[in-house]
Amino acid sequence: MTSLALLLLVLLPFAGAFVCACLPNGSRNRPAVAAGAFTLVALATAIFQFDRLDTEVLTSRHEWLPTFGLDIILRMDGLAWLFSVMVLGIGLLVVLYARYYMSKRDPVARFYAYMLAFMGAMMGVVLSGNLIQLVVFWELTSLTSFLLIGYWQERNDARRGARMAFTVTTAGGLCLLAGVLVVGHIVGSYELDVVLAAGDQIRAHALYLPALILIALGALTKSAQFPFHFWLPHAMAAPTPVSAYLHSATMVKAGVFLLIRLFPALGGTEEWTWLIVGAGVSTLVLGSFFAIFQHDMKGLLAYSTISHLGLITVLMGIGSPMSVVAAIFHVMNHAIFKASLFMAVGIIDHETGTRDMRILRGLRRAMPVTAALAIVASASMAGVPLMNGFLSKEMFFAETAHVGGTEDWSMSYAALAMGIFSVAYSLRFISVFFGRLAKDLPLEPHEPARWMRFPVECLVVLCIAVGMFPERVVGDILAVASSSVLGVAMPEYDLAIWHGFNLPLLMSGAALVLGAGLYYFLLRRHDLRERTQVPVLHRLKGAQAYENTMLGLATGANWLIRWTGTKRLQPQLLVLMALMVAAPLLLVDPLPSLPDLTAFTSREFSPLFAVLWLIGAGCAVGAAYKAKYHRLAALSMVGGTGIVTAITFVWLSAPDLALTQLMVETVTTVLILLGLRWLPPRFAPPGLKDKAPPSTWLRRSRDGLIAAAGGLGLAAASYAILMRSPPPSIGDFFVLRALPEGGGSNVVNVLLVDFRGFDTMGEITVLSAVALTVYALLRRFRPATESIAIPVQQASDVDPAVSQTPAVQAASGYLMIPAVYLRLLLPVMGVMAAYFFMRGHNLPGGGFVAGLIFATALIVQYMVAGTDWVESHLRLRPHRWIAWGLWCACLTGIGAWFLGYPFLTSHTAHLTLPLLDEIHVPSAFVFDLGVFLVVVGSTMLTLVALAHQSLRSHRVAADATRATIPPAKEIF
Repeated sequence: MTSLALLLLVLLPFAGAFVCACLPNGSRNRPAVAAGAFTLVALATAIFQFDRLDTEVLTSRHEWLPTFGLDIILRMDGLAWLFSVMVLGIGLLVVLYARYYMSKRDPVARFYAYMLAFMGAMMGVVLSGNLIQLVVFWELTSLTSFLLIGYWQERNDARRGARMAFTVTTAGGLCLLAGVLVVGHIVGSYELDVVLAAGDQIRAHALYLPALILIALGALTKSAQFPFHFWLPHAMAAPTPVSAYLHSATMVKAGVFLLIRLFPALGGTEEWTWLIVGAGVSTLVLGSFFAIFQHDMKGLLAYSTISHLGLITVLMGIGSPMSVVAAIFHVMNHAIFKASLFMAVGIIDHETGTRDMRILRGLRRAMPVTAALAIVASASMAGVPLMNGFLSKEMFFAETAHVGGTEDWSMSYAALAMGIFSVAYSLRFISVFFGRLAKDLPLEPHEPARWMRFPVECLVVLCIAVGMFPERVVGDILAVASSSVLGVAMPEYDLAIWHGFNLPLLMSGAALVLGAGLYYFLLRRHDLRERTQVPVLHRLKGAQAYENTMLGLATGANWLIRWTGTKRLQPQLLVLMALMVAAPLLLVDPLPSLPDLTAFTSREFSPLFAVLWLIGAGCAVGAAYKAKYHRLAALSMVGGTGIVTAITFVWLSAPDLALTQLMVETVTTVLILLGLRWLPPRFAPPGLKDKAPPSTWLRRSRDGLIAAAGGLGLAAASYAILMRSPPPSIGDFFVLRALPEGGGSNVVNVLLVDFRGFDTMGEITVLSAVALTVYALLRRFRPATESIAIPVQQASDVDPAVSQTPAVQAASGYLMIPAVYLRLLLPVMGVMAAYFFMRGHNLPGGGFVAGLIFATALIVQYMVAGTDWVESHLRLRPHRWIAWGLWCACLTGIGAWFLGYPFLTSHTAHLTLPLLDEIHVPSAFVFDLGVFLVVVGSTMLTLVALAHQSLRSHRVAADATRATIPPAKEIF
């Protein structure tokens, strides 16, 4: 039951995202209801797990790559439960709020799909019990947040903010991955329980500091800590529900979650303290100071978020047991009041049309309830007594005073400065509700819809309840979450709202009084409304540094492309061939000695095989020679080398490879032939058909020598590898296990669909992506008129004046065979494809070869009847073939999971059917069927893209070349 519950917590948001993505964008109700239903079920599932966390850590393990320690592990302790409830609970309120905030003109279904996908990624982060798995979900949060921040993609600021956030957080994610790999190397495992238990081993290792720096970079970039804080204000271009969610309970909290989660393994050292506290102190002071001088209400909240995240980071850097408790407590409190404040700002923006505090004033007259809610939440943010923010901020003051003792007050001064600034910007935030109501607002202000305000009301009630009855409301939750991190080091503490007159209370009172005085002073000087930049610190422009860095990288990349790249193919091939010559000299040491040719006996040497290779070499040389003016001849000779290669495979007892090579040659020849139609015709200059200028001969001689040297270089490298003392061959492993473990005697096919099924799945995915890319590119491409040749299969449709030209007559000469006979090849080759498909597990064949055979049968129909006839009669939908192929492959792997086996584990069955007798039907049959469908779909999609372009443009070509058409050999 535990395994199912933890799986549901991660999968339900993704399932909800899929459902929302399938809904139409015209309605707000259906996607909101769907998103809310999935989130509510997940939240209820998480809440019901709390009672079990006092005595155990809930885990769910699923084998993935156990040899490498990469099992999928879901793990819930008190800390994970707290973050899960925050992610799902505030997420549910945001889903309800967004229903009223988002416009009917927005693609709302897409918004909810992005939102739930992000929710699922965050659940994966907090519940991961494997560090590599955590990094995967970590980067997924960066990707989904990019989609959310750039949701209004027509706005330049949204695109810029999304790119900035994605670049910074993804770079930090790469650092996190490197740090996790170092920790895994130190510990010998990536499992979270093992890593947390090996804290002493990690801290004593020589690689501790590099691992700490790399992991800290991942956490600090995600939580917008100095000097990476600049991306968070630019993320305010996102819709307000996104800002409320990302900046309260999810995106930016992922970084502090990582610090809390890995504190038992990495914390407690001077390096940890200097690095984490240094970043946190800089962030909390700068963020709170910058917040005072913002004019956009969301910008003010963004910098306040940066400051409060710095507060949590400082507490984690201090590293005492009580500071950890205070950090977890403030994580909860900050999520509550910051989500309510963002939603209140969204209401103001939604009902007034602006967030500019320079023109907003007197809103309590038009929006009294919203004003009351926002004022209470702002009081919590400022640390006013009887609010939840006061309690955790007082704990923060206590810990900063404790860590410095009686000698070092620097930390206390920084904390007090942050408290003063937070009071000042909180007063500025609520100033929009006082004074005379503004008359020049874009919209007439009024209270929002009842249910739009409901999430804010829920959160504000929590602010008051936690502030007045902390032990009753969150006492057990805080204890369970803290003990899951500290273990036996759990301190005793009291969540009472009154601890007598002490230094933390004095600091809180001083912050309130001095903060109010600072705000009054700035207000009297008119600095807040008139100032266009932050005083003193306005030169600290992290965003400008980021832009300069990106500009420098782009400039460097352009310089590199200009000096190493070219728009022409020939110079690129020249560089590649030169590298092939140099590679053996650089990689092979020592160079192998030449083979002793006298050692070959007459039995080992076959003159027939040598002649076969001479023919292939002659075809290759002839193709290079003819490629200048006779492309069709060059293509034919390239096909000759392919046939020689297929015969070589047969000679070396590799019939599977021979079949595949032969069918690939057939398909690619037709596709390349269609592609040749798009190339401009090449004509030999008058008088130079038989004699080229000396410069041309020199260039050809140079290219020929480099090509020959490159081929010899690769041959030398291969020979050197083969002549070294070989490691134990893995061939025997597959030969011995193909039948008993894979259920088939064709080792090649069993290897592809069983032992290396995951590789094959990746290959067909890449093949599908390439086919779709080719189709997308060619669908929009329009070849120039002078580069179009007359499509052979449609020669009869060309104007009679054109059809009588030598080009069309020569090109259509091979269609002398009656079309009805060629159409009969479709069922015949279909039967052949089925035959090779069914026998593939035990004899040469398989889904790939069968797919190429069937694709060839369809290609013949295109050649005979053209695209219009084939599509009207056969009604092919290559996109669907590709989709069904990938589904078959995925479902085969997932089916093994439901039976308790690793992904893509195959099983064998034998069925006895009438007339057909016994048939061998392994589960890999379905996987191979997916390969077959993808191969056919990808081939036909590419063919359709090429052929349709020819059909679309051949009439234009006929009109343009009505008078004369060059000979066919010159066209190709």
